[in-house]
Amino acid sequence: MHIDSIFNKLACRIDRSRLIIDASMKEYTSFRAGGKAALLVVPESIETLVFALQTLATGEIPYFIMGNGTNLLVKDGGYSGVIVKIGENLAHITVKDQRITAEAGALLSVLSKRALEHSLTGLEFASGIPGSVGGGVFMNAGAYDGEIKQVVERVQVISRNGEKQYSLTGEEMKYGYRESILMNRGDLVLSAVFKLNYGEEKDIASRMKELTDRRNRKQPLQFPSAGSFFKRPPGTFAGKLIQDANLKGISIGGARVSPLHAGFIINEGGATASDIIKLMQKVQTMVYHHSGIWLEPEVRIIGE
Repeated sequence: MHIDSIFNKLACRIDRSRLIIDASMKEYTSFRAGGKAALLVVPESIETLVFALQTLATGEIPYFIMGNGTNLLVKDGGYSGVIVKIGENLAHITVKDQRITAEAGALLSVLSKRALEHSLTGLEFASGIPGSVGGGVFMNAGAYDGEIKQVVERVQVISRNGEKQYSLTGEEMKYGYRESILMNRGDLVLSAVFKLNYGEEKDIASRMKELTDRRNRKQPLQFPSAGSFFKRPPGTFAGKLIQDANLKGISIGGARVSPLHAGFIINEGGATASDIIKLMQKVQTMVYHHSGIWLEPEVRIIGE
């Protein structure tokens, strides 16, 4: 099936302004680098998302589901299929007592602010994570000793082909370090219920400020990046291994291992996806020679 025929099928139910041909993915990813997607679909409702998934499942064109683009790199050759972006139109948040329900497109930073407004504690760690609820719940995002698995009570899921919706408890998500059962299934998050505790608003705000200050001091937030590039190896930290191998500050093209935090690869300006990938591979090889540990990327890399 050709992209044009997929476009026409999707346009039956989805506004054409939300179907972007040859979408430059550097505009939709936090790395500000990478190639084009043959077609980017940005559904405006759960109904149109379901329709898009069902339509794509019947064809032979590959498709990929993305959230806020903070953990994604599209290779310079682009992605020849369809990318479905779950964004700000699927971002409703409701609060009832100690539970917050958030749709997949809501940002984790916005979610933690809503928790603060209702004097609910437990999401302070998420206040500086730039990703979405969908991506965060899918991969068990975390920071500063906090993880999504600690606060998720229930997840509403849709199968990759759009045919089945079901819910899983936090336990049934089978969370591990940056992993969940959904990674194996390929299904995606529609929404999640977070069970929090009441706390003192001033204490919650103070903790969020403390984490923000720490993040601002230690992370290269002024440059485009995907946050921590590598998964944390058991018993140590990727940044420490990279620093110990004397790789802090090394660069290829416009991509550099941050001199501020070696766990970050940053786009200093004009970096291509190839620059970033070559630098990743150099870091992996040199760290392996130095420590015997192979670093796995946390960032998802797709395309040609």
